[in-house]
Amino acid sequence: MPLYADHAIDAAAPDVTKVLIVIHGTLRNADAYYAAGQRLLAKAGDLAKGTMVVAPQFLIRSDAKAFSLSAQTLAWTQSGWKSGEPARQAAPISSFAALDGLLQHFADRRLYPSLKTVVVMGHSAGAQLVQRYAVVGREAETLASDGVSVRYLVANPSSYLYFDNERPAAPDQSDGLASCPKATQWRYGLTSAPQYVSSQNPRDMEAAYAARNVIYLLGEADTNPYTHFIDRSCAAMAQGPYRLARGLTYFDYMEKRHPSDLNQKVVEVPGVGHDEEAMFTSDCGIAVLFDRPMPPSCPVIDGTAKGSGALP
Repeated sequence: MPLYADHAIDAAAPDVTKVLIVIHGTLRNADAYYAAGQRLLAKAGDLAKGTMVVAPQFLIRSDAKAFSLSAQTLAWTQSGWKSGEPARQAAPISSFAALDGLLQHFADRRLYPSLKTVVVMGHSAGAQLVQRYAVVGREAETLASDGVSVRYLVANPSSYLYFDNERPAAPDQSDGLASCPKATQWRYGLTSAPQYVSSQNPRDMEAAYAARNVIYLLGEADTNPYTHFIDRSCAAMAQGPYRLARGLTYFDYMEKRHPSDLNQKVVEVPGVGHDEEAMFTSDCGIAVLFDRPMPPSCPVIDGTAKGSGALP
């Protein structure tokens, strides 16, 4: 899978202590997200010392043809890469498995002897992938066993993965879900999930997710229900009218399901709407990404676990 990186991906990088894996959005513009990552480092200044930025490129088949890439290059469907579906070219590899492979790479202490933290981060459609990957991914514990913490930054996605048929934002649960069976199907629920997901135990996945360090970075101005590729399907609308509402509703749902063990938090970014660079380079975003005290201007909702969403 192609990617952008500011260090040679196959060479030893003893200076790297943190890796930011930045996932692009619907436009599949990994180059733009990589450039935004570089501007993030520039704004963070000395805080970003030892940080490596990696932006994987999830392709669809028309992309591979347009760039005359090898038939062995992985390519998914337009929606498949966002939800862990198997690639349509060159092998049926889930986009989740592709991320597993990337995390496995950073577990190699011969290449990254000083690595302490990996942040898997995405905005919009990229955040949809990151949120689902935080539920189902299989490599975080491998890194943790070798002293590398994994954090997930979920910024302004259109929807979230629910673990049951409850949709707190739906005005009438029974009638609403009966008229919208898609609301409980993958990627909004666990019904009809791809094999990478269905081969795992749902209770185990939820328990692992609740324990993982997930930070929902939500733009306080991301409240337009009609803009920026927002998902307006009945399944998404059952989660709330716009992205900020969907994020807050989902976090409340998780707190109720995990009243004492939710290792997650919400950080709201004042004055910012659906803009990945403004989110990541905000004072709130820099505090999350570079382990700084949270500014008073950034509202925080902590999870139910002691030290939830702690920054190493």
